Amino acid sequence: MTAASAFEKKKTYLFLVLSSIFITNALLAELIGVKIFSGEALFHLPGAQIPLFAGAKLDFNLSAGVIIWPVVFITTDIINEYFGKSGVKKISLITVSLILYTFLVIGIITNLPPAAFWLDVNSKIPTGQSFDIDFAFNSIFRQGGGIIIGSVVAFLLGQILDASVFHWLRKLTGSKKIWLRATGSTLISQLVDSFVVLYIAFYVFGNWPFQQVLSVSIINYIYKFFVAIALTPLLYLVHFGIDRYLGINKAKILVEEAAQDESVIV
Repeated sequence: MTAASAFEKKKTYLFLVLSSIFITNALLAELIGVKIFSGEALFHLPGAQIPLFAGAKLDFNLSAGVIIWPVVFITTDIINEYFGKSGVKKISLITVSLILYTFLVIGIITNLPPAAFWLDVNSKIPTGQSFDIDFAFNSIFRQGGGIIIGSVVAFLLGQILDASVFHWLRKLTGSKKIWLRATGSTLISQLVDSFVVLYIAFYVFGNWPFQQVLSVSIINYIYKFFVAIALTPLLYLVHFGIDRYLGINKAKILVEEAAQDESVIV
């Protein structure tokens, strides 16, 4: 095997690994994002009830999807760095297709008639109360059209912004200041993503008041903001590992090629 073919094999394997991490976490975030959890209750604290506006109160309520979403935007930045806008475009379109496919399958599955014995076997919970497992299954997995539309629109907007801002900052900073282009692009893209998904899913198509949408969106973004900054050392560690894997000189060539990628994201 020649040195060139060996490098191409490594590059392909790297993109495959990064894509797998990206897709897995994006899909998981979509599935678990329907749950809203209390940050205060996690630490056995009462709700913050911070005054917002128009009588609204700000509690630390977050979508469960934000727990793993930082993995998605870190992976986006790494793909941006080594494979350019073309790489982000490919994985974004594949992920959207898989998200839609996932919701299609869930829609079919949740409409299948439940077996009588399955309902009976799972009809009781440890407290002795009756339990409708089919209703619970459908309630958890079946997400409304608004959530699906909101998720896909927010995801694509976030990816477009992330890739565009990343490369704009790359032109300003050159090969230096990885933290600036990675963190800067993430903070801007996630500002839009955090508000758009909840606004479309739960205000336009749902029954949340606007104050509730704003409250949860603000907390989600605050979480993403601080996590993006906190994970900066991890970003450098991943870059170091990839450079060692590809070889410093080869990695530099790949990064420079990615920087010249002027393709449109969608």
